[in-house]
Amino acid sequence: MSPQSAPSTDLRSAKSLSPKALYVEVAELLRQRIFKRELEPGSWIDELRIAEEYGISRTPLREALKVLAAEGLVTMKVRRGAYVTEVSANDLADVYHLLSLLESDAAGVVAAKASDAQLTELQALHAELEAAALPGTANTDAFFTVNERFHMRLLEIANNRWRDQMVADLRKVMKLNRHNSLLKTGRIGESLAEHRAVMAALLARDAAATVLRMREHFANGLEAAA
Repeated sequence: MSPQSAPSTDLRSAKSLSPKALYVEVAELLRQRIFKRELEPGSWIDELRIAEEYGISRTPLREALKVLAAEGLVTMKVRRGAYVTEVSANDLADVYHLLSLLESDAAGVVAAKASDAQLTELQALHAELEAAALPGTANTDAFFTVNERFHMRLLEIANNRWRDQMVADLRKVMKLNRHNSLLKTGRIGESLAEHRAVMAALLARDAAATVLRMREHFANGLEAAA
């Protein structure tokens, strides 16, 4: 497993937080470090070092690690500590399969029931996605950010809080591998074309086509991530 990464220089101290909120904030700080690859998959969490860095005791840190373990972002070993989860090919296939089912269903609901104003919101987000992928200015991090906003707004419009929670948890695991997919040559352009197809089906209010286009999007994403 890879060594512990150097501490982030832009993390603020958690000392000022109330005891009740402390472990929640620490979990978010660590979550973002994992997503940014400051803590690499397979790297052990140095509890003493991180507790000292944040100016906290190990108790809220361990509670934070339990939160991340429940999300699948870290793996805990008895008497050994915790390390950032390494996602296997089977894990990734399972996550993409479930996301495909859940998000394609949501997309179908949106195509059938969204208001014109809500579809306009999605169009605006898609325009941001197009801008993030312009030749010569393509920014992978920006593309990821806008892409996630598009998907999460679509879920909000579909309005099923149980589905939203499942998708949010699954997407956290997917982020452990996300850079591997879009960094492949041509994948940003392919993903953008798939989004155009989803958007066209949404605007046509063709629920069946929207479901199919979204499933194709996830199938292609899994192929690129594998």
